[in-house]
Amino acid sequence: MTSKKRACIISLGCSKNLVDSERLLRMLENVGYETVHDPSEFRATDTVIINTCGFIGDAKEESVNMILQFAYARSEKQIASLYVMGCLSERYKDSLPVEIPEVDGWFGKTDWPGLVNVLSRKSPGSVPYDRVITTPRHHAYLKISEGCNRFCAFCAIPLITGRYKSRPMEEIEAEVRMLVQRGVKEFNVIAQDLTNYGYDLYGVVKIGELVNRIAQIEGVKWIRLHYAYPANFPMDLLDAMANNGNVCKYLDIALQHASSKVLDNMRRHISKEETEKLLATIRERVPGIHIRTTLMVGFPGEGESEFDELMQFVREQKFERMGAFAYSEEEDTYAAKHFDDSISQEVKQQRLDKLMALQQDIALSHSQSKIGQVLTAIIDREEPDYYVGRTEFDSPEVDPELFIDKSQVLVVGEFYQVEVTDAMPYELFGKIVK
Repeated sequence: MTSKKRACIISLGCSKNLVDSERLLRMLENVGYETVHDPSEFRATDTVIINTCGFIGDAKEESVNMILQFAYARSEKQIASLYVMGCLSERYKDSLPVEIPEVDGWFGKTDWPGLVNVLSRKSPGSVPYDRVITTPRHHAYLKISEGCNRFCAFCAIPLITGRYKSRPMEEIEAEVRMLVQRGVKEFNVIAQDLTNYGYDLYGVVKIGELVNRIAQIEGVKWIRLHYAYPANFPMDLLDAMANNGNVCKYLDIALQHASSKVLDNMRRHISKEETEKLLATIRERVPGIHIRTTLMVGFPGEGESEFDELMQFVREQKFERMGAFAYSEEEDTYAAKHFDDSISQEVKQQRLDKLMALQQDIALSHSQSKIGQVLTAIIDREEPDYYVGRTEFDSPEVDPELFIDKSQVLVVGEFYQVEVTDAMPYELFGKIVK
């Protein structure tokens, strides 16, 4: 009896890419492949598939380095074949094959059936949303759309993924039911622009209705929302968050900056004053919400006064969760064509360090305020000295974890009441409440 062919899929970049890789894993299994999702587990007989990211310079560099590493492995016969897909492959589909000829095939961001057909000469033959979950089985990412219509000055995503394409609500609901049957309890809803969901299909934004419908599905314990856009924010989403107990009091909304001048240069279609009003409304209508945001330093037009304005904004808003990065010019974007990237890398890094030092103090204050509180936590894993879980305010991978003493046996994937006993800026410690 012949053994199955093996495919090793390496997924780089964001959680949206991870969902694509999970769908590809299912398609390959449907045509007879054994699959792994770990770059350290490849064998000489394997087909290696790299799902790349092409968002910013660091991500592109990571993707290229991974391709080069496995191109060398291919030339040394350490693997059988090498294929590349994803955002980097989509964006540079003409130049990359010339520069790295060791790759057997290049595919775009969503051409999974084409790749499977090349490997097997068979149709993948599964429902489009079926996939192999590579996260812990109790939580999964739920991608509700592709593409983006915003065309922010700094961002290459619309150039890579194209215009916004919502998935039908019925298909998303069917996927949620399927995943619930497989043990998923926590759904991290993701989109490049969550708050534009449905407009292309229904003529109106439907994110509030979608969240309401997912919340009614039996077995859905937590719904967490990622990547809202601040301009023209759909207020009915706040009603869905406030009225459904299984919608986490958490919103990931990338604000990018606080200076109206810089926001205008970024083509964000919102001012500082409008941003502050929106944040006040969100906090008023969803009491206790934890807001995660992402900010950018060093965008063209950010002088010392604009950066000081950003710092003061962060001091005042006291975001529960915040990340930041330095601007890097991306070719073909509006900013690359119309602005001079004149701020030195040294100044950008100084500003980034200063901003994140401020946020660390804010994060510590938020964490310490939870000492003595009893919070619901889901257990993600067991380690030698602790169980590690998260609260509804914490998304996997990016937010604080809760370390729980091992005074009693806990079950991974189950919910428990935990009293917070100590805190660090990005970690909580607790004990089970009997």
